[in-house]
Formats: sequence, C-alpha cells, structure tokens
Amino acid sequence: MHMLHIYMRTGKLQQTLVSGIERMGKTLHSGALSRLKLLPAMAGEGRFFVCGDQQSKIPASVDFIRETVLCTRLGNNGETVRTVEHLLSALEASGVDNCQIEIAGADEVPILDGSAREWLEAIKQVGLCVATDCEGNSMEKSVPFLIEPVHMRRNDCYIAAFPSPKTRVTYGINFPQVPAIGCQWCSFFPMEYSLYESEVASARTFCIYEEIEKLRSAGLIQGGSVENAIVCRFVALTYVCNSVPPIT
Repeated sequence: MHMLHIYMRTGKLQQTLVSGIERMGKTLHSGALSRLKLLPAMAGEGRFFVCGDQQSKIPASVDFIRETVLCTRLGNNGETVRTVEHLLSALEASGVDNCQIEIAGADEVPILDGSAREWLEAIKQVGLCVATDCEGNSMEKSVPFLIEPVHMRRNDCYIAAFPSPKTRVTYGINFPQVPAIGCQWCSFFPMEYSLYESEVASARTFCIYEEIEKLRSAGLIQGGSVENAIVCRFVALTYVCNSVPPIT
C-alpha cells in the first residue's frame, strides 16, 4: 500500500473536557429535536459518537463517512449520525482530542444558530484538562504529516494538500448565483485559536431561496429557517439577503 502520510509526535499531551456539556435543539434536515451531550473521554479514545438503541460507537473519522449530500453523515454498525461539521470543527479548534458525544432524539446534531460559535463558547466555558487512560497515564498527541501532495477533483470542485511544516488552509468559493457571496478567498492557520474564534466559528450555513422547496421535497432542511441559516434570493438582476454572509 502506498503511504501518503506518517504520524508525528507533537510534544503536547492529549486533552479532554473538564466536565460535560449538554445542548438540545432543532436539527437542520429532519427538523426533530436532538439532545446532545459532550463528555470527557480517556486518552487514546479519540472523538466518537454514541447513538441509537444499541448505543453504537461511531468514531469521528473520515473512515466512517457514509454520505456527504448537504451534510456529512458518519456511520457504523447500522447506526448513523449527520450534520456533524460545526461540532467537530469546534472540538478540533479547541484542542479536544478525546470526547464522547452522546446523541438522542434524532440521528443529527442540533443546528443551533447554524455555525460552530455556540459549541466553541460551551467548550471554552467548561475548559480542558489532560486526558488519561484507565491506569491514569497521559498520552502524547500525534498528528498526521503529509509526505507527498494529494489532490481530488469532482466537476468544478477540487481540493489539494501539500507537505508543510505548519498547517495552513486556503479556501475559495465562486457562487455567481448570489452576488452577496460571489467569488471569495480566505487563507488562515487553523491552529491559531484567536483567528478561528473571531473569523471562522461564526460562519453560517447558507442556501438559495429558490432551491428551498426542492430541498424540502427531498426530505432535507425540514428544520431550516433564518434563525439557523442565511437565505439569499434573486430579485430580477439584484438580490436580497437577510444578512451579510460569512462563508461555511
């Protein structure tokens, strides 16, 4: 098997939450109420969801992605959980390496205000501590390091990654259907917490007004509203947008 990356030690100890966090709210796609708990986890356990009648464990890993249609759906042993992006973004940015995420009431993470901001604030409020295993030992954090470039393209979307001593993300979007969004580029270092907190965490989901009925007919965005998404539409050659949209 061809190796694209290796794991490198960081010199930092793995962390987890000091105490639990609980939030309940409407979900974006099903519209149902979902109760979610973030709980401390032991060193080496990583971030994982616990859901369903059988309390199935679903690791928050790319290896467990089952679908990516307007949200990311993770699955394992017949159970799935979707719309995990904002929550996992906040956990990663905050440095929560190990976390047990319990979800009930729906197979979906509550959308809250449509961004990662509320999750980030909740994590900041309870704080972090060094994670230990069942014998009380801490573990060093290791991260993947790319050893050669990789890229993927689908239609007019593409992603590329290059070896670098420091993680930097450059993201661009070209959405001519909505002049309020248009063509934008953003480049930042995701490990800089203050930048993530001020510029990235509040980025909200957006959609086009003319596509809403089509999406709802397909069983999606049943819980969507201007409270948890930015809705833009065309009016002749101009547009109306309920707020100036940061991009997510």
